[in-house]
Amino acid sequence: MLRLSGKVAFITGGGTGIGRACALAFAREGAQVAVAGRRREPLDKVAAEISAAGGKSLALACDVTERSSVEDALAQAERHFARLDTIVNNAGAVVVATVEHTSDEDWARVLAANLTGTFFVSRAALAPLRRAGGGSIVNIGSVLGLVARKDRAAYCAAKAGVSGLTRAMALDHAHEKIRVNCICPTIVETELGMQSIQQAGNAAAEIQKRIAEIPIGRLGKPDDVAMMAVYLASEDASWVTGVSFPLDGGLTAY
Repeated sequence: MLRLSGKVAFITGGGTGIGRACALAFAREGAQVAVAGRRREPLDKVAAEISAAGGKSLALACDVTERSSVEDALAQAERHFARLDTIVNNAGAVVVATVEHTSDEDWARVLAANLTGTFFVSRAALAPLRRAGGGSIVNIGSVLGLVARKDRAAYCAAKAGVSGLTRAMALDHAHEKIRVNCICPTIVETELGMQSIQQAGNAAAEIQKRIAEIPIGRLGKPDDVAMMAVYLASEDASWVTGVSFPLDGGLTAY
């Protein structure tokens, strides 16, 4: 029995990286998947991959920083699939800087993409999740929402906010059978993850430095996050809510 058979998932940032991996993993487990994001071409490619494998998918233009765009995309997804069961809040942005060297524009951009976008999507998703009789919201946070790293002030603040929002929503909506959890990876081999590496200077040296910090001895892969998201969306996690899970190869065990 596929773990997500009969379920419908809405995944932001679904065209690349962790979002793409989540979309493909959810489809493999039997879910119908709405992939949402700002860039249409990668979304269409993911939808085509799912269709080619025999699944059902829908690509939707969505800017999570714009409330009307979020509400329209969720409404389209529910109309198309007749229900929504799972939301994966994956869209995000990063800036490598201290508070002193973070511009007003970069602060606003990072908070909007990571925290306000999660708020907009989660709030708009409540009504369709209620109509489905409950469901699961899976936020893709960061280990930097639990601990800090130098030169990541705005990102740490945004992801800490996502972890706090996760706990608050879990308490507010548990009685409606809506579960809310957060996955907190350390650096993952994605476009966004490599962007933060490149901004640090010598990319090759920085990668080796980051690997040395991780007891398991490798960077994360998108599928590492995707399989945790599948679990949290499934009935296997029916008694799990309000938790921010470190997914970091042992980094925060120190």
